[in-house]
Amino acid sequence: MNHAAIEPISSVFLRLGPITIFWYAIMILAGVLVGLLLGIAEGKKMGIKAEFFQDLVLWGLPIAILGARIYYVIFNWGYFSQHTSHILQIQRGGLAIHGALIAVFIYGLVYCRKKGMNPWLIMDIGFVSFFVSQAIGRWGNFFNQEAYGGVVPGADLDAQRAWLSSFSLPRFVIDNMLINGNYHHPTFLYEGIWNLIGFLIAVVILRRLSFLLVGEIAAFYGIWYSLGRFFIEGMRTDSLMLTETIRMAQFISVAIIIAVIAAVAVRRAKKINMETYASYYGGQKIKKKAKSYAV
Repeated sequence: MNHAAIEPISSVFLRLGPITIFWYAIMILAGVLVGLLLGIAEGKKMGIKAEFFQDLVLWGLPIAILGARIYYVIFNWGYFSQHTSHILQIQRGGLAIHGALIAVFIYGLVYCRKKGMNPWLIMDIGFVSFFVSQAIGRWGNFFNQEAYGGVVPGADLDAQRAWLSSFSLPRFVIDNMLINGNYHHPTFLYEGIWNLIGFLIAVVILRRLSFLLVGEIAAFYGIWYSLGRFFIEGMRTDSLMLTETIRMAQFISVAIIIAVIAAVAVRRAKKINMETYASYYGGQKIKKKAKSYAV
């Protein structure tokens, strides 16, 4: 096979005169839209109006993007201090999901308390949607040829391509993993699949457990995502570094897992706020606590 003839997929979705729309933006927006629809569907079962989630996303999306970019710039300041004009050019990539999660977490707490909603219930709903949103959004990294892993096994390019092909990956994915003369691990896809598995566990199993407390689905998200991110991050070649040897995402992932497990254990032991997630189905609690957003 003539590997030299393979060209990367264009990162541009559409050009309209001076306006350029990138696939990166399309994938992020598509992920947000699907996540929003999933959140609305689950909220409807609890008597929450669609407008609540629409308003939440209207401000939450720019806040998440801002948080993701600030986080990325801070931990990649060595580059951006020399290229300050690139700080606002998010079309080049460079949104750190942990920065988005921190920003959304803080914003969600403030927004929900202002609207009279239980923030942990909304996070239970929202973080399940995040699983899917992130899985779709990672395809933006694919089109930008970023967030990929190291070189795959194989003595030459034919062997490397054969290794990727053994997983029945689409040809266009394999082609776009030919970067700088070698085929690389599609870690964006690994993380996406991991998130979709987490989504299925949350929807098919966790939401049906009558004893699960409000906030514990969000806790599952924190543990599941962080566990996968820890191992997948170790494969990547573009990690933000906390120190010369410690990857920032792995450090944050371990911290989240420890903090979440400790919080759940303490809450269960001390029997703090023992409302179950299932108790919100039907919408009676929502009607009592947040009349403006009750169906």
